[in-house]
Formats: sequence, structure tokens, C-alpha cells
Amino acid sequence: MAGYMVCWPQDRWKQVKKAGDTGPIKVIYGSIHARMPTIASIKVGDVVFVVTYMQKHLYAVARLPVTHREAAFDYTMRELGTYHSALPPKGVVMELRYAQGGTFFSSWDCKSYNCREAVPEGLTVIPLSEQIEKPHLEHQNPFNCCSQWAVWGEDGSSIEPRQLPDEVLPDLRFGYPKSKEKPLKFTPNGSVLSSSLTATRRMSEETFAIFEGLFS
Repeated sequence: MAGYMVCWPQDRWKQVKKAGDTGPIKVIYGSIHARMPTIASIKVGDVVFVVTYMQKHLYAVARLPVTHREAAFDYTMRELGTYHSALPPKGVVMELRYAQGGTFFSSWDCKSYNCREAVPEGLTVIPLSEQIEKPHLEHQNPFNCCSQWAVWGEDGSSIEPRQLPDEVLPDLRFGYPKSKEKPLKFTPNGSVLSSSLTATRRMSEETFAIFEGLFS
């Protein structure tokens, strides 16, 4: 079992808070973009901590023990009813609606077709009739396009800010194995550099214990 840290940008945290979403946290996504970085290294049995950084303080907002790992597309289609810009698997074509009305068909490889008849044979078409939004919590919406993986579980914590003591931040270490562990990076004025947070980071055992203490 390993501990991982992923970061919600401030605007994402504000969206979740505005929606009144206090959890429990159900899912964490990873995309192919830096704003919502890949979570490909996270496995079933690991524990993921979601953090956010506000006013020079680091907060752990949720803890999720991972019991399942799957393609984000499969999770969103099953749990949310629509794909929410997750990456469709190879061979899948989605029927989508233009903002001004009318529909088109978009394939997994970013090809577009104006009508159903134009879609090549052998591809699986998911029509709009099979894309019906289901009730879900705000944090279940991927906050960035091109979600690739989803890790989820049934025993997530509530979603609320839990501040890490400022004095422990320089002692936090991330990386694997131990010989490659590194601390967070700070600006001259003491703020945590964004580059230290815009990646999925595996925690050292000592750092894992510090985060676990916030949820005990």
C-alpha cells in the first residue's frame, strides 16, 4: 500500500465548495494534461489524498482508499450517465449535439462525421439516447477534458479542508524509492511552488503517516 498526493487547483476547490459537495469522496480522475495529471501509477490498495493550496497553506481535503481502477470513460458512462469529455476507447464513436442544434458523431481518434451513415462499419456508436445524465456529486465531474483513468472506492472521507501545520511542510518527502525522495519546493517568500503540486506524487512513509494523522 502506498500513499499518493493529488492537487485540486483553487478554482476546482471553489466549484466543489460552492456546490455544497462535502462527500464522501467517491472518485479521483487523471488526464493527459498537467492541470489534472495522470494517475497511471496509482493501484488498487493505495490511498490517495486530495490537497489544495490556499493563502500559503496546504490543506488535505479528502482521503480515498482505492478499491477499483478503470478507464475514466467506463466510470463516467456508468456512474454519471454521460462521458464528460473522458477519452473514449478505441473503436467508439459518440453522438454529440452542436450548441446551435443538430448532432454529429465524434470518434476516439478525433475524427468527425456529420451523420450516422458516414460512420465506418465496425465502430461502436453510442447514441444520445444512451447518454442520460444521472444524479451525482460535483467532484464526480472531471474538471478537465481528456480524463484517462479513474480510481474509486466506497470508503472515502468527507470533503473538507484540513490544514497541514506550516512547520511540517519542509519535512514532507515524495518519490520512490527512498533514495529518490524529494521535498516540496518553495519560493523565496515561503510559498509552495506550483510545480511541486501539479503532479501526482507518491509519499514517503513518514509523509504518509502525517497525512493519515489528519484523518484519524
